[in-house]
Amino acid sequence: MTQAPIRLTVNGSIHDVTAEHQTPLLYVLRNDLGLNGPKYGCGLGECGTCTVLIDGVAARSCVIPISGCAGRDIVTLEGLGTREKPDVVQQAFIDEQAAQCGYCLNGMIMTTKALLAINPQPSEQEVLAALRYNLCRCGTHVEILRAVMRASGQLAEAAD
Repeated sequence: MTQAPIRLTVNGSIHDVTAEHQTPLLYVLRNDLGLNGPKYGCGLGECGTCTVLIDGVAARSCVIPISGCAGRDIVTLEGLGTREKPDVVQQAFIDEQAAQCGYCLNGMIMTTKALLAINPQPSEQEVLAALRYNLCRCGTHVEILRAVMRASGQLAEAAD
């Protein structure tokens, strides 16, 4: 297969990458652009660790060829906020200590961001439905749910 240049817009910056058109977006994000928020999990689009936003919609970057991403707005975990000023969803996950091993967090946060963009105050059932295909093997499900509810403004600050 021949490689060809493809122009991608990732986290607001334009990147010209040269790769085969069927190369998964995840590989380009991690290997060429050095963005390590999206993780390689199953490679089949089933676990959610590779989730990014494409035009605001949560998408599994391990199964999306880069040829389908040209001209689209791609946002990774690194594009949401900074260490000094995290996005509201990132801050909610920090506040609720919604991580144990942390491997699933990219998918949970990016899926939450997409959910809150279309439904700013989802019910617990709607949150559970949105996150149902994001796998967490560590058991931080309660903290993750609390983090999403906090990010939506439906959970008061935890009492110290």
